[in-house]
Amino acid sequence: MQKLTGESRKAALAKLLGWSEVPGRDAIAKTFTFRNFSEAFGFMTRAALVAEKLDHHPEWFNIYKTVDVTLSTHDAGGLTERDIKLAEAMDKIAG
Repeated sequence: MQKLTGESRKAALAKLLGWSEVPGRDAIAKTFTFRNFSEAFGFMTRAALVAEKLDHHPEWFNIYKTVDVTLSTHDAGGLTERDIKLAEAMDKIAG
């Protein structure tokens, strides 16, 4: 995987709603908020199955009904198409 740069990066980021670039890192992040812990955990479970299929695993942190997600491809040293695909899948799972 190669890092996204230039116009391809801009176009990829433009497709994502609610995701922002992480200051000081070549990564994107989003906070998902659910009605309760069960919904948050269910989201993480479904997202984990997709991540495993993509062979790409998020950095995430869960407290009660909130899941903070950061995506970056460590092997590539930054943001790649793999991160965009996982972000899109997470958005779809979250509804």
